Amino acid sequence: MALTQIDPVAALVVIDMQKGVVALPTIHPMPGIIDRVARLARAFRQQGLPVVLVNVVGLAPGRTEFKVSLSPPADWTELIPELDLQPGDHIVTKQQPGAFYGTGLEQILRLCGVTQVVLTGIVTSGGVEATARDAYDRGYNVALVVDAMTDLSAEAHRHSVEMTFPRIGETASTDEVLALLNQRN
Repeated sequence: MALTQIDPVAALVVIDMQKGVVALPTIHPMPGIIDRVARLARAFRQQGLPVVLVNVVGLAPGRTEFKVSLSPPADWTELIPELDLQPGDHIVTKQQPGAFYGTGLEQILRLCGVTQVVLTGIVTSGGVEATARDAYDRGYNVALVVDAMTDLSAEAHRHSVEMTFPRIGETASTDEVLALLNQRN
């Protein structure tokens, strides 16, 4: 379903836009993704709405068949400077794909009175989808900005956008979200 509105208290939640993750070989050109996410962050701040910047510092424990062999550089977890971190922004650090489990994200959202989360970031079928599912399960209205996210796999990205996201939220482009935010003035 296409995005119908921005709630009076919506939060932008940006997943894993950090130096090490944006350096991965994604299916969409990273400069465009970075630009759209940065534009959304500026617009949410201008509206006085919460901006939550999420980074990942490790992998959740547990056995999987998927093996990751990383030798990350020292600045791997640092948020990219284009996000223009502001004093009023909230930082959430996670160790698993989703941004809710084991973090203070839900407390931040509840204290701010948030009823809707607007999600962007990397990886569409990983951290973004896991966070969207958790937000939906917790009763938030979920909006997914599909041109402000990317994946390592075209098939996984497409499946999330076309099959999963319509079941748990509303989808939109950056321009559609910005237009709805501008209507609030």
